[in-house]
Formats: sequence, C-alpha cells, structure tokens
Amino acid sequence: MKIVFEHNGILPVLKYGGTERIIYWLMKELVKLGHQVTLIGSAESQVQSIGVKLIPRIDHEWTKLIPKDTDLVHTFYSHEGIEFPHLVTIEGNGQPGETFSENTVFVSRKHAEIHGSDQFVYNGIDLDEYPFIRTPRKSFQQFLFLAKARWKVKNLKDCVRACKKNHKHLHIAGGREWTLSRYIHSYGMVEQSKKLPLMNQMDGLLWPVRWHEPFGIAVIEAFSQGLPVFSSGHGSLKELVTPECGIVCETYEEFEQALSGSENPFDARAIRNRLEQEFSTIVMTQKYLQYYEKILSGEALHKKRPAVISPRSPEELLPF
Repeated sequence: MKIVFEHNGILPVLKYGGTERIIYWLMKELVKLGHQVTLIGSAESQVQSIGVKLIPRIDHEWTKLIPKDTDLVHTFYSHEGIEFPHLVTIEGNGQPGETFSENTVFVSRKHAEIHGSDQFVYNGIDLDEYPFIRTPRKSFQQFLFLAKARWKVKNLKDCVRACKKNHKHLHIAGGREWTLSRYIHSYGMVEQSKKLPLMNQMDGLLWPVRWHEPFGIAVIEAFSQGLPVFSSGHGSLKELVTPECGIVCETYEEFEQALSGSENPFDARAIRNRLEQEFSTIVMTQKYLQYYEKILSGEALHKKRPAVISPRSPEELLPF
C-alpha cells in the first residue's frame, strides 16, 4: 500500500510533541510491514533512516505534491479537497460546533463519544524507545508530572498541593514551578534521552487533568516503566487507568488521600504487560490498517460528519 502523511513540523521531535511522536512511530511501523510511506513535510525532517520518503513541503498547496499513485492519505487534522482516499486522526478536543470529515477517527472511546462518534484507535508507543529498565521500588515518595506545566487543564496546581500536604516529592518535567518548597523539583522541557532515566527514579505519575483528556501519551509512557498513574476520571482516563495500573480519583480529596500511602502495592511487570498488549505501535498500526482497508473499499467511517456535542469550550476547567 502507498500511504502519504502530511505534517509540517520537524520529525522526529526531540522534546514535547505527542502528535509528532505518533506520526513518526506509525510511519516507522508501516514501513516495517512492507508498505511504501511518504511524508510531505519540513525539509529538516530526518525520516529517510526509517525508510520513509520525504517530499519537502514548499507552501500551503501541499496537496499538489501528493504522488499520483498514492493509495491513501493520512492527516492529523481535517483538510478539505484531498482527491485521494483520506483518513483523519484527531488527537485534540474540538471546539463547540466544529465538524470533522466522515473518515475521522479519534484516540479513545470517550474522545470519540464527545465528538458524536464511535470510531477510535488508541495511541501506541514504540517499545524499542521504551525498554523496561524498572528499578524495583516499594514506596511512594517520588512522583512525576509530565505535561505542559503552564496549561491549566493539566492541573499542576493540585499536584503541587497534594505532594506538599503529604510530604512527597514532585518532579515537574514540562515546565517550571517557582517555589521554595524542598518537595518540588522543576526540570523544564525534558528531552527524550533524559526522560527515561528520570521516569526510572519515580514511584508514580500524577495526571489529575481537568478537561476531557483525549488520550494522554504520558500515561502509557509511565506504563512502559511500570509506573502506576494517579488520575482524575475525565475523558479517556477510566479506559486507560485500570485498577492494576493506578487509581482514578473523582475529587481532589480522593487524590490527596491516594498519595498519602507509603507502600506501593502495584506490580510493575503487570503494568508493562498491559502496555505491550494494548498500547504499542504494533497494535495501533494494525488497527489503522483495518480502517485503511475500509476506506479503500469505498466505505465511509461515518454516515454523517462527526461534530462536537458539548457547548462548552474544551479548555473550560472541569470539577475536581
């Protein structure tokens, strides 16, 4: 199959970039399976080493660069006027009233539901980039926050508050929190090469988001190292954070209480196993291939265009 992707950012990304990582890993896996993959994107992207052909994007008229023998185009935003079979993945939350292509998939069951759809593919990570190097840890003392710290929906504020209250250490990767507390440690934006060693020193990931989290790649990154996740129940999190993988908290009080314990009852190997079975690039790619086949057979994924159901802005803070 000849598949074309379009993304104007530089791939692979070194620091923050959830969507960029998914595109890169998906292309890499498709090549492994024998498909011919082309990226129309930044001339600075380095994708040839994974077997992907690069067509530098010169201007906004990138659709004119699509090779004539392309079977399918896969984008990560809605785009009108593509004259080839076309799949769209939406990684974020749409705005009230926004509509999407009939051939759109979302990244979790709940994410699809709030956009009036039931079509989704869970994100997956490249297991080669996340070897299981877990150092056994039996206590709860060191916690990780792995998100854009300045984005209020990610709720760093309650992570800091709960860790201070429980005298637990919070390590912030994704921004800085200016405080004199000896329990709060900020690292700014962390490169991938530094992320795994940091994660390996942690006892759990804190993810008490206050929006409908579409997926949460940091959650499965934590799973790769056997880290349990302490989350809110918004968006995809009740699908991802099952009892063997962490604790879903409905209120701040439950979250604070969850961090108060000293013993770690979670099995790191069991958490890693769930990642390998459900959230790898191999699993993700096989599901996308099923959607590709449907589209190439002439079947639309939706009878009508998916649309955001809620009248609220996706960044309006939900209760916690």
